[in-house]
Amino acid sequence: SADAFFTIKEIDIGMTADVGTLQRLPKLVGDGITRELAYTGRKMEAEEAKSIGLVNRVFETREALYAGVQEIAATIAAKSPLSIRGTKEMITYARDHSVADSLNYIATWNAAMLMSKDLTEAMTANMQKRAPVFKD
Repeated sequence: SADAFFTIKEIDIGMTADVGTLQRLPKLVGDGITRELAYTGRKMEAEEAKSIGLVNRVFETREALYAGVQEIAATIAAKSPLSIRGTKEMITYARDHSVADSLNYIATWNAAMLMSKDLTEAMTANMQKRAPVFKD
């Protein structure tokens, strides 16, 4: 929500951030902003977090936030669980590997998924012009 903030507070208590912040954040927002936040401990407000890609949206109120994330969750839940799992796996894999390696991995993954019930349901639903219904 608009009143949220992000900070790397460990620097203010004489520590180095040790739960993965310094390992993960540079890959999300870049080295420069990570160093600034880690060295200073300053608060990054919600709009700045959005502007650098740390968050996707800023909702005006907590109620709007809860409603917004429920809508996103419902949209995701209506998709094929197998496709969501594969997409999550590929995005995570691609973050840490080359494009060539990632393309090879997705080709292998998709070859294994061509016979899935989710794919059959999605194709059938598309031909019947209806929303697919996936089993959990």
